[in-house]
Amino acid sequence: IKKLKKILNLSENELQNIYKRIERNASFIWIKRKVDPEQEEKVRRLSLSGIYFLEENKRFYPHGKLAAHLLGRVNIDDIGASGIEYKYNSVLEGKKGEHLILRDAKKREYRFEILKEPEAGKDLILTIDETIQYYAEKELEKAMLKTGASWGTVIISQPSTGEILAMANYPTGDLNNPPPMPLLLDRNKAIHHNFEPGSTFKIITASAALEARKVNLNDSFDCSKGFIRVAGKTIRDHELFGVLSFPEVIIHSSNVGTIQFGQLIGEEIFFKTIRAFGFGQKTGIDLPAEEKGIFRPLDNWTNISASSLSIGYEISVTATQMLQAINAIANKGFIISPKVVKKILNSPDIATEKPYRRRIISERTALLLTSILQKVVQRGTGITARIRDYKVAGKTGTTQKFDPSIGGYSSTVHTSSFAGFVPADNPVLSMVVVIDEPKGPYSGGEVAAPVFREIASLVLRHLHIPKQEEQLNTIIAEGRLRQVER
Repeated sequence: IKKLKKILNLSENELQNIYKRIERNASFIWIKRKVDPEQEEKVRRLSLSGIYFLEENKRFYPHGKLAAHLLGRVNIDDIGASGIEYKYNSVLEGKKGEHLILRDAKKREYRFEILKEPEAGKDLILTIDETIQYYAEKELEKAMLKTGASWGTVIISQPSTGEILAMANYPTGDLNNPPPMPLLLDRNKAIHHNFEPGSTFKIITASAALEARKVNLNDSFDCSKGFIRVAGKTIRDHELFGVLSFPEVIIHSSNVGTIQFGQLIGEEIFFKTIRAFGFGQKTGIDLPAEEKGIFRPLDNWTNISASSLSIGYEISVTATQMLQAINAIANKGFIISPKVVKKILNSPDIATEKPYRRRIISERTALLLTSILQKVVQRGTGITARIRDYKVAGKTGTTQKFDPSIGGYSSTVHTSSFAGFVPADNPVLSMVVVIDEPKGPYSGGEVAAPVFREIASLVLRHLHIPKQEEQLNTIIAEGRLRQVER
């Protein structure tokens, strides 16, 4: 054992376990599993009596850390421990066979009979686009290193189907060489981490107000004081505004204005709208251990809850829930559950989880809000998400984080986010970016929106989506052709 210690890098804990088993006269003792070929060769050269080798399988990931959290890891016995590996372990591993071996008194084999043939595991086809996943991870890492944030996530989907094209997290790790702390790879922040969304949630508040016909585009709200008092609490704007129209409240992300039209909605309508958008419940994405967020029942609301919720506080969400919500706007009012597995090959008897699709707001409401969200990017807080030659719709979010040590919200620690889709009038991709605790600039427009812009620009080129000016020319040309044909 002492000779093997250095070659196999045996820890003191491993050594103690080996010695204990020797003392108990165990007939079989694992010394080390999953050793590399170089270590194997060094051990063989020692020609130690009683030391044997057993060949085992080992996962190999050709792309290293790409999509590590999504794919998940396996344990020492190749059983899925997280991610897709865990969720679909029974599908991937197949079924064991059985054989019967008969031996004589001297343990010599004289008959071998196969009782049951083994069945190979099935292959999964994911919705993930390898190139888009690479873009998302690369740009997220750049943003994280630039801002010094604690963690970040980016999720990209095709809005009309709910298919996830990329799901990136940072920090991450290489599945071929898992980190000592497996939780780093087991905790997929995109579906596991709850956070207060802040101003990105104003999309839901505006949807409720428009759907209930409590506001129209010509309504104005006085934000000139820069603050509003609600139930003895003072809530402020990030800058001083004057009188703003309903669209301008969203465009400039005024807390004061949003609370004013939020108060017009009514608590019951607001509660039902938030639930309809999927908050406080799991999205149903086909990944394990999804969090459902925190959204209190209406009976537990206080006299400030409606105002707090209208600007994205008193509720905790996951990035996946925010993606599902922005997709409902992109889909002209239909909510659809996200998914990462497209199909299981050669297995008609095993079905993937069917996504749900239902209307939650009218097409009118969705189109009005899309128009407003375009202006957020054109001339509002999301201006850094603009992409040349494409119409982008989106909303920024900047949230003060709750600090238990002071019993209130911190003025120095924030979560920055952006949710949007492009092209706005016929979306091919939607995206949510969340950057937690950036150092230095911290607003969603400064931190998260530029990440959306960089990734979306690359993805649009990758998908060969024509510039919107080219699309217009094509439509005009096709119209002229039809006139000629007529």
